[in-house]
Amino acid sequence: MPRPVTLFTGQWADLPLANLASLGKRMGYDGLELACWGDHFDVDLAATSQKYCQEKWQLLADHGLTCYAISNHLVGQAICDRIDERHQATLPPDVWGDGDPEGVRRRAARKMILTAKAARNFFALKPRRKGGNHHPAVVNGFTGSSIWHSIYPFPPTSQDYWDKGFRDFARRFGPILAEFEKLNVNFALEVHPTEIAFDIASAQRAVAAVKNHRRFGFNYDPSHLGYQGVDYVKFIRVFGDRIYHVHMKDVWWGHGDGTVGVFGGHASFGDARRHWDFRSPGRGDIRFEDIIVALNDVGYRGPLSVEWEDIRMDRVHGATEAAAFVHQLDFPRSAVAFDAAFDKKNR
Repeated sequence: MPRPVTLFTGQWADLPLANLASLGKRMGYDGLELACWGDHFDVDLAATSQKYCQEKWQLLADHGLTCYAISNHLVGQAICDRIDERHQATLPPDVWGDGDPEGVRRRAARKMILTAKAARNFFALKPRRKGGNHHPAVVNGFTGSSIWHSIYPFPPTSQDYWDKGFRDFARRFGPILAEFEKLNVNFALEVHPTEIAFDIASAQRAVAAVKNHRRFGFNYDPSHLGYQGVDYVKFIRVFGDRIYHVHMKDVWWGHGDGTVGVFGGHASFGDARRHWDFRSPGRGDIRFEDIIVALNDVGYRGPLSVEWEDIRMDRVHGATEAAAFVHQLDFPRSAVAFDAAFDKKNR
């Protein structure tokens, strides 16, 4: 069967989950990818309360929805980042604390470990569907990076300097991944500028840094690769066995007026001068047909989750259109070779 189509709730956290569940079903989604902010998924409660987890599943079921992943990008960003005042606006108060950078990083790491426990508790109670439950527990998120600020190598930046950044990532995420392993949960990094991995080369380096830990994989999102000039279809073929979740998000590039480059020019999203901007699926420059073929080739069976971001479009209109687009786009892989019937022994 084609893959389920879900909606990432991160950009909808201003709506109570009960309201969004009703809206999500009307817009055409099969499930929700729950963000760990707003009232959508409380990590502390899910890690300690079976009743809370059961109530979340009941709310989803009441609207004919399911869930395949939870996402804690905001906390993950602080684990390896150089902390500044911007983080206070996105972090839970108990992670921000007094704002001491190293304290923030350590508390964020502990919260990510707690997120794995919350995910395990939550998905252990998932109602079993006909045909079984083929999808493991997944936590999507960010890592942050101690070396992103050095993306342009001036003052001159040595490989030793960048190696220190990957060692810092491995040191901080090693214990996190060990706990994910104990709990049978996968961590899926959304490869993204500002993270330790932002293209194919840096993703390979990140995998090597954690010694190919099987719990470290990717939440594949082509929109963060395409405008950089990264081959986003090749990414699937390079990391096929580590793609634990997929975001369907579009982007266009080369549509500005030439005054803003790929680094963004300190111009806000939606500024007509920008070289690139996120678009509603099907309205940008991503070749989604090629993505579906590649996902089929590597055997990805999980959901296709719409992360809807398009500053130029009403979000309900756009997310409704996106659900229909992705449903129509997806197709199952053939179980037989189309030319097998030519062989006499198959007639």
